Amino acid sequence: MTAAVHVVYAHPSERSFTREVLDAFLGGLADAGRPHTVSDLYAMDFRSELTRAEYERESGYDADAPVPEDVAAEQARLAAADTWVFVYPVWWADCPARLKGWFDRVWTVGFARGATTTGLRRTVAEKALVLCTAGYDIAELEASGCYRAMRTVMLTDRIGERARTSEFVVLGGSAGASASGWQVLKGEHLARAAALARSI
Repeated sequence: MTAAVHVVYAHPSERSFTREVLDAFLGGLADAGRPHTVSDLYAMDFRSELTRAEYERESGYDADAPVPEDVAAEQARLAAADTWVFVYPVWWADCPARLKGWFDRVWTVGFARGATTTGLRRTVAEKALVLCTAGYDIAELEASGCYRAMRTVMLTDRIGERARTSEFVVLGGSAGASASGWQVLKGEHLARAAALARSI
């Protein structure tokens, strides 16, 4: 059986370039016959803030305590997939707060870190792929230092050893581009997103 892909998507608008990237990626998965699931965090109205009980569970490293139902559902989707994909826009050199909160809540002790009384119970994917959209292109993001910071936070801190391999892809360049130039570049980005899906 072909291994599954789980996509975590974070953007509030159905008419965004980020949504087009998601659709292109899902189209590539369909072309490749890859089964997949999607968590659309805004459509789900996924709560991003930790409750006091959640905080106390995590700060006390109480891996045997139950987690909220929405968190358990996300963890089940991740555990059922061998590839995790994160699709989101870059806002202030990072992901949207809703996705940051998803990491805060879903990366629990016992699932993404820490051990239980019976030993380590961490879930590890074969691959994690980050597809983020940005106004600036790679050259500008590298010149400002933002690219390295964004990549380090996502791949080293948030993904880390939770995936055996990881890749960080920025699809940017709308800022400062002419309307016609952006249409060409956008087409290239969408084709790349579909190709990445077909290759995993």
